Amino acid sequence: MKAKLHESKPKDVYITYVRTTPKKLWQALTSPEFTRQYWYDTWQESEWKVGDTWKMVAPDGRIVNSGKIIEIFPTRRLVLKWHHEFQPGHAEGYARMTYEIEKSGDSVKLSVIHEFDKPDSKFFKAISNGWPLRLSSLKSLLETGESLKETRYWPKGM
Repeated sequence: MKAKLHESKPKDVYITYVRTTPKKLWQALTSPEFTRQYWYDTWQESEWKVGDTWKMVAPDGRIVNSGKIIEIFPTRRLVLKWHHEFQPGHAEGYARMTYEIEKSGDSVKLSVIHEFDKPDSKFFKAISNGWPLRLSSLKSLLETGESLKETRYWPKGM
């Protein structure tokens, strides 16, 4: 589910419930072997400590996104300062991305909050279309052992 908040700065909030544990969801969000399966064969590199750098790497080694770890509470919360580097027209400074993980009965509630400083952000428009598919693929991977086919491979021509 996606909810746009009415503010002067763009902000998207996505919420999904996954039949898993907070530990497995955390691993899926931060481990290269997981992200490659549902995030177009990309992986993240970081030491996962406050102040450390973070980057998302394409299969050919190019940096797609980069930033810094702002907050980290393993299995509960991760806040990143996020800069898009791959498409020059979308490189508009930094955004803030937050994962919030909460146990909810036999499931886990995952909230993704992506905030942008620039009111007419092209990156905001691009990422808004990408989160629902990635999160659906992540949910499928954790619940069935298989991600959505559309998110397994880097798009041709990119």
